Amino acid sequence: MTRTEVVRPASAADLDALSVLVAEALSDGAVGGWLVPDAADRPLVLRRYARLLMSWGLEHGQVDTTGDRSAVAVWLRRPEVPVPAAAWMYDLHQALGPHAFRFALWHAYLDAVVPHVPHAHLAHLATRPGHDDTARTLLTANHRVLDAEGLPAYAEVPGGRPRESLLAALGYELRSPILLEPGGPALWRMWRPGPGRSCGGLPPRARLRRGVTPVRGRLFPAPPRSP
Repeated sequence: MTRTEVVRPASAADLDALSVLVAEALSDGAVGGWLVPDAADRPLVLRRYARLLMSWGLEHGQVDTTGDRSAVAVWLRRPEVPVPAAAWMYDLHQALGPHAFRFALWHAYLDAVVPHVPHAHLAHLATRPGHDDTARTLLTANHRVLDAEGLPAYAEVPGGRPRESLLAALGYELRSPILLEPGGPALWRMWRPGPGRSCGGLPPRARLRRGVTPVRGRLFPAPPRSP
């Protein structure tokens, strides 16, 4: 492992650089195009979202990076450290304004099929082009921690070849996809059981939770009112 590949916790000093990395990764994929259909607005909106995501990860979860900031992984422990939905949605609307709806819908889909057992959720993984080995190093480091705790891991992978993804190579098992509507890409659910565990905790097919899926135009509780 080279010096630049040494895994370390991210800090507030990394916020700007890692936000750019996350925004660029989203922009290059199909999810970014679905989240912000207008190509002219996309770079700024994704940058704002990435900064919010990184800020929440630093405050509520675990953010890992490397010496050269060529890769970043945002982890959330669930249910031990749940992200408060109402507060998150309020911040999302404050940051993105009229563009927040698609992002809210995206998170509603993801929260609707969250596994029902304690796990670590890989909420986001971003790397610079050509740094797949660094991403592997980043994930492997946290997998060792999770294995020591006997904790499974969960993630979503966009694209049409999930069995060829880095997560599949690292022991994540494929489950049925989440289909982003209207007209969005598929997100494949991936599950990495803890040591000695079966695939229990994440059924092969998604089970929606009615409490967090979009119903009659309402995605989440309204943001808190000012006193």
